[in-house]
Amino acid sequence: MKAQNEPFRKGAVMVFWGWNNAAYTHTDIHFKGADYNFQLNDVVAHDRQSPFRFNLYFNPSKITVPQVNYRISYFIKDDMAISIGMDHMKYVMDQEQTVDFKGNISDPKYAAMVHNGKVDLTDGEFLQFEHTDGLNYINTGVQKYRHLLNHTNFDVYWGYGAGLGVLLPKSNVSLMGFERSDRFHVAGFGLDARTSLNVIVWKHIVAQIEGKAGYINLPDIKTTLNNKPDKASQDFAFAQVNLGIGYTFNTKKNN
Repeated sequence: MKAQNEPFRKGAVMVFWGWNNAAYTHTDIHFKGADYNFQLNDVVAHDRQSPFRFNLYFNPSKITVPQVNYRISYFIKDDMAISIGMDHMKYVMDQEQTVDFKGNISDPKYAAMVHNGKVDLTDGEFLQFEHTDGLNYINTGVQKYRHLLNHTNFDVYWGYGAGLGVLLPKSNVSLMGFERSDRFHVAGFGLDARTSLNVIVWKHIVAQIEGKAGYINLPDIKTTLNNKPDKASQDFAFAQVNLGIGYTFNTKKNN
Protein backbone atom coordinates (compact mmCIF):
# COMPACT_ATOMS: atom_id res chain seq x y z
CA MET A 1 0.00 0.00 0.00
CA LYS A 2 1.23 3.51 -0.83
CA ALA A 3 2.43 5.75 1.96
CA GLN A 4 -0.16 8.34 2.94
CA ASN A 5 2.15 11.27 2.24
CA GLU A 6 3.38 10.41 -1.25
CA PRO A 7 2.98 13.54 -3.43
CA PHE A 8 1.56 12.03 -6.65
CA ARG A 9 -1.42 10.13 -5.27
CA LYS A 10 -4.84 10.02 -6.94
CA GLY A 11 -6.63 13.36 -6.39
CA ALA A 12 -3.43 15.42 -6.15
CA VAL A 13 -2.95 18.64 -8.12
CA MET A 14 0.36 20.04 -9.36
CA VAL A 15 0.79 23.59 -10.63
CA PHE A 16 3.94 24.40 -12.60
CA TRP A 17 5.75 27.44 -13.99
CA GLY A 18 8.99 27.25 -15.94
CA TRP A 19 11.12 28.56 -18.78
CA ASN A 20 12.09 26.96 -22.08
CA ASN A 21 14.73 26.95 -24.77
CA ALA A 22 13.60 25.58 -28.12
CA ALA A 23 15.04 24.51 -31.46
CA TYR A 24 13.30 24.05 -34.81
CA THR A 25 13.97 22.12 -37.99
CA HIS A 26 14.31 23.91 -41.30
CA THR A 27 10.95 24.48 -42.95
CA ASP A 28 9.33 25.32 -46.26
CA ILE A 29 7.01 28.35 -45.98
CA HIS A 30 4.26 28.78 -48.57
CA PHE A 31 2.84 32.28 -49.15
CA LYS A 32 -0.39 32.84 -51.06
CA GLY A 33 -2.32 35.99 -51.97
CA ALA A 34 -4.20 37.61 -54.81
CA ASP A 35 -1.04 38.57 -56.72
CA TYR A 36 1.48 35.98 -55.55
CA ASN A 37 1.83 32.29 -54.86
CA PHE A 38 5.28 31.05 -53.90
CA GLN A 39 7.27 28.90 -51.52
CA LEU A 40 10.55 29.54 -49.73
CA ASN A 41 12.44 26.31 -49.08
CA ASP A 42 14.58 25.22 -46.12
CA VAL A 43 14.09 28.43 -44.14
CA VAL A 44 16.17 28.59 -40.96
CA ALA A 45 14.78 29.95 -37.68
CA HIS A 46 15.74 30.02 -34.00
CA ASP A 47 14.11 30.82 -30.69
CA ARG A 48 14.66 34.07 -28.77
CA GLN A 49 14.97 33.44 -25.05
CA SER A 50 15.53 36.57 -22.98
CA PRO A 51 18.87 36.87 -21.14
CA PHE A 52 18.40 36.16 -17.45
CA ARG A 53 17.65 39.16 -15.24
CA PHE A 54 15.92 38.68 -11.89
CA ASN A 55 13.72 41.74 -12.45
CA LEU A 56 12.56 40.24 -15.77
CA TYR A 57 12.08 36.58 -14.88
CA PHE A 58 10.45 37.17 -11.48
CA ASN A 59 8.74 40.54 -11.95
CA PRO A 60 4.96 39.82 -12.04
CA SER A 61 4.43 42.50 -14.70
CA LYS A 62 7.08 41.00 -17.01
CA ILE A 63 7.05 37.26 -16.37
CA THR A 64 5.51 36.47 -19.78
CA VAL A 65 8.30 38.28 -21.65
CA PRO A 66 10.72 35.31 -21.54
CA GLN A 67 9.86 31.98 -23.16
CA VAL A 68 7.75 30.33 -20.46
CA ASN A 69 5.73 27.19 -19.76
CA TYR A 70 2.86 26.83 -17.34
CA ARG A 71 0.40 24.04 -16.63
CA ILE A 72 -1.85 22.45 -14.08
CA SER A 73 -1.99 18.67 -13.64
CA TYR A 74 -4.61 16.50 -11.93
CA PHE A 75 -3.78 12.95 -10.86
CA ILE A 76 -6.58 10.70 -12.10
CA LYS A 77 -4.87 7.73 -10.44
CA ASP A 78 -1.71 7.15 -8.43
CA ASP A 79 1.29 8.35 -10.45
CA MET A 80 -0.76 9.28 -13.55
CA ALA A 81 -1.94 12.81 -14.37
CA ILE A 82 -3.75 14.73 -17.05
CA SER A 83 -2.59 18.29 -17.65
CA ILE A 84 -3.51 21.46 -19.47
CA GLY A 85 -1.12 24.32 -20.07
CA MET A 86 0.70 26.53 -22.54
CA ASP A 87 4.21 26.55 -23.96
CA HIS A 88 5.06 30.14 -24.87
CA MET A 89 7.89 29.66 -27.36
CA LYS A 90 9.29 32.18 -29.82
CA TYR A 91 10.13 31.51 -33.46
CA VAL A 92 12.32 33.97 -35.37
CA MET A 93 13.32 33.49 -38.98
CA ASP A 94 17.04 34.14 -39.46
CA GLN A 95 17.30 37.32 -41.52
CA GLU A 96 20.74 36.73 -42.99
CA GLN A 97 20.00 33.86 -45.33
CA THR A 98 19.39 33.18 -49.01
CA VAL A 99 16.72 30.59 -49.74
CA ASP A 100 15.33 28.71 -52.72
CA PHE A 101 12.25 30.28 -54.31
CA LYS A 102 9.54 28.49 -56.27
CA GLY A 103 6.40 30.19 -57.60
CA ASN A 104 5.35 33.56 -58.95
CA ILE A 105 4.96 37.23 -57.91
CA SER A 106 3.06 39.78 -60.00
CA ASP A 107 4.70 42.88 -58.49
CA PRO A 108 7.81 43.54 -60.65
CA LYS A 109 9.71 45.15 -57.77
CA TYR A 110 9.67 41.99 -55.66
CA ALA A 111 9.80 39.59 -58.61
CA ALA A 112 13.12 41.26 -59.49
CA MET A 113 14.54 40.25 -56.12
CA VAL A 114 14.48 36.61 -57.22
CA HIS A 115 17.73 35.60 -58.96
CA ASN A 116 18.30 32.13 -60.40
CA GLY A 117 15.55 30.66 -58.26
CA LYS A 118 16.83 32.20 -55.01
CA VAL A 119 15.96 35.23 -52.89
CA ASP A 120 18.22 37.01 -50.40
CA LEU A 121 16.31 37.91 -47.22
CA THR A 122 19.12 39.78 -45.50
CA ASP A 123 17.87 43.37 -45.71
CA GLY A 124 14.33 42.45 -44.60
CA GLU A 125 12.69 44.25 -47.53
CA PHE A 126 11.27 41.07 -49.04
CA LEU A 127 10.25 39.33 -45.78
CA GLN A 128 10.49 39.51 -42.01
CA PHE A 129 8.81 36.57 -40.30
CA GLU A 130 8.39 35.81 -36.59
CA HIS A 131 6.04 34.21 -34.07
CA THR A 132 7.36 36.17 -31.11
CA ASP A 133 4.47 36.80 -28.76
CA GLY A 134 4.69 34.01 -29.38
CA LEU A 135 4.54 30.51 -30.83
CA ASN A 136 1.87 29.64 -28.27
CA TYR A 137 1.21 25.89 -27.97
CA ILE A 138 -1.94 25.42 -25.87
CA ASN A 139 -1.89 21.75 -25.03
CA THR A 140 -3.35 18.95 -22.98
CA GLY A 141 -1.40 15.85 -22.07
CA VAL A 142 -1.13 12.65 -20.08
CA GLN A 143 1.91 11.94 -17.89
CA LYS A 144 2.93 8.77 -16.07
CA TYR A 145 5.39 8.96 -13.15
CA ARG A 146 7.72 6.35 -11.68
CA HIS A 147 9.11 6.72 -8.17
CA LEU A 148 12.91 6.45 -8.40
CA LEU A 149 14.12 7.52 -4.96
CA ASN A 150 12.63 8.13 -1.53
CA HIS A 151 14.39 10.13 1.17
CA THR A 152 13.24 11.69 4.40
CA ASN A 153 13.06 15.19 2.89
CA PHE A 154 12.77 14.57 -0.87
CA ASP A 155 11.53 12.19 -3.55
CA VAL A 156 12.68 11.73 -7.15
CA TYR A 157 10.24 10.81 -9.92
CA TRP A 158 10.75 10.12 -13.60
CA GLY A 159 7.85 11.28 -15.78
CA TYR A 160 6.93 10.52 -19.37
CA GLY A 161 3.92 11.12 -21.58
CA ALA A 162 2.47 12.84 -24.64
CA GLY A 163 0.35 15.84 -25.52
CA LEU A 164 -1.53 17.58 -28.28
CA GLY A 165 -3.07 21.00 -28.76
CA VAL A 166 -3.66 24.09 -30.86
CA LEU A 167 -1.27 26.85 -31.86
CA LEU A 168 -2.31 30.44 -31.12
CA PRO A 169 0.65 32.45 -32.40
CA LYS A 170 0.96 36.18 -32.55
CA SER A 171 2.70 36.28 -35.92
CA ASN A 172 4.77 39.35 -36.73
CA VAL A 173 5.07 39.35 -40.52
CA SER A 174 6.25 42.04 -42.96
CA LEU A 175 5.86 40.75 -46.51
CA MET A 176 6.69 42.58 -49.75
CA GLY A 177 5.62 46.03 -48.62
CA PHE A 178 2.23 45.03 -47.20
CA GLU A 179 1.28 46.60 -43.88
CA ARG A 180 2.80 44.54 -41.06
CA SER A 181 0.59 41.83 -39.55
CA ASP A 182 0.94 41.34 -35.79
CA ARG A 183 -2.06 39.66 -34.17
CA PHE A 184 -3.16 36.52 -32.37
CA HIS A 185 -4.78 33.86 -34.52
CA VAL A 186 -5.49 30.12 -34.24
CA ALA A 187 -3.14 28.92 -36.95
CA GLY A 188 -2.76 25.15 -36.52
CA PHE A 189 -2.02 22.24 -34.23
CA GLY A 190 0.81 20.45 -32.49
CA LEU A 191 1.77 17.06 -31.03
CA ASP A 192 4.52 16.21 -28.56
CA ALA A 193 6.23 13.53 -26.53
CA ARG A 194 7.69 14.52 -23.17
CA THR A 195 9.90 13.21 -20.39
CA SER A 196 10.94 14.81 -17.11
CA LEU A 197 12.94 14.41 -13.92
CA ASN A 198 11.11 15.69 -10.84
CA VAL A 199 12.59 16.34 -7.41
CA ILE A 200 9.91 16.88 -4.75
CA VAL A 201 11.12 18.54 -1.56
CA TRP A 202 9.12 18.26 1.66
CA LYS A 203 6.33 16.45 -0.27
CA HIS A 204 5.12 19.63 -1.98
CA ILE A 205 7.77 21.75 -3.75
CA VAL A 206 8.68 20.41 -7.20
CA ALA A 207 11.85 21.17 -9.17
CA GLN A 208 11.49 19.85 -12.72
CA ILE A 209 13.62 19.56 -15.83
CA GLU A 210 11.70 18.39 -18.88
CA GLY A 211 12.49 17.53 -22.48
CA LYS A 212 9.92 17.71 -25.27
CA ALA A 213 10.00 16.76 -28.93
CA GLY A 214 7.11 17.34 -31.27
CA TYR A 215 5.56 18.44 -34.52
CA ILE A 216 3.82 21.72 -35.38
CA ASN A 217 1.63 22.32 -38.44
CA LEU A 218 0.47 25.88 -39.21
CA PRO A 219 -1.76 25.96 -42.32
CA ASP A 220 -3.31 29.39 -41.63
CA ILE A 221 -0.76 32.07 -40.67
CA LYS A 222 -1.99 35.63 -41.13
CA THR A 223 0.48 37.69 -43.19
CA THR A 224 -1.38 40.96 -43.82
CA LEU A 225 -3.03 43.35 -41.39
CA ASN A 226 -6.48 43.58 -42.91
CA ASN A 227 -8.95 40.79 -43.68
CA LYS A 228 -7.51 39.85 -47.05
CA PRO A 229 -7.29 36.09 -47.69
CA ASP A 230 -3.49 36.32 -47.77
CA LYS A 231 -1.86 33.64 -45.65
CA ALA A 232 1.22 31.50 -45.15
CA SER A 233 1.63 27.87 -44.14
CA GLN A 234 4.49 25.84 -42.70
CA ASP A 235 5.21 22.75 -40.66
CA PHE A 236 8.28 21.73 -38.68
CA ALA A 237 9.55 19.62 -35.82
CA PHE A 238 10.66 21.15 -32.55
CA ALA A 239 12.66 20.23 -29.48
CA GLN A 240 12.36 21.95 -26.14
CA VAL A 241 14.12 21.89 -22.77
CA ASN A 242 12.13 23.27 -19.82
CA LEU A 243 13.28 24.11 -16.31
CA GLY A 244 10.88 25.24 -13.62
CA ILE A 245 9.25 24.92 -10.24
CA GLY A 246 5.88 23.69 -9.07
CA TYR A 247 3.76 22.87 -6.07
CA THR A 248 1.73 19.75 -5.44
CA PHE A 249 -1.14 19.32 -2.99
CA ASN A 250 -3.90 16.83 -2.26
CA THR A 251 -7.56 17.53 -2.94
CA LYS A 252 -8.88 14.34 -1.34
CA LYS A 253 -8.52 12.84 2.09
CA ASN A 254 -6.65 9.54 2.17
CA ASN A 255 -8.47 6.66 3.81
